[in-house]
Amino acid sequence: MYVCYMAKNELKLLNGTLQTIVLKLLSTKEHMYGYEITQTVKTLTEDDIQITEGALYPALHKLEAEGLLETTVKVVDGRARKYYRLTEKGKLEAPEKLSDALSFVDRLHQILTLKPSF
Repeated sequence: MYVCYMAKNELKLLNGTLQTIVLKLLSTKEHMYGYEITQTVKTLTEDDIQITEGALYPALHKLEAEGLLETTVKVVDGRARKYYRLTEKGKLEAPEKLSDALSFVDRLHQILTLKPSF
């Protein structure tokens, strides 16, 4: 499950968008750690979307494996914290992936707002 506190049908819709959300957030900030990503999404959506760690970390690892993210570890308050940031490849590919997502949402909106012809 990707998200808590959403209707079950909404979970399916978010299923394919988590990587795009991560890329967008990291394109607006130099680096972020996992919990910071979850809290940013929660705040931006006024608690409507709450990403679980079980959903976020596989998405982060996949993006890292694709060469779009890189990590650094910093010690904060005596604890190691892993920060994620876009690689050069990620900086080049993120705008294209975001544009693709927005185009898809536009096309979906056109279909869903289609007026009956009868």
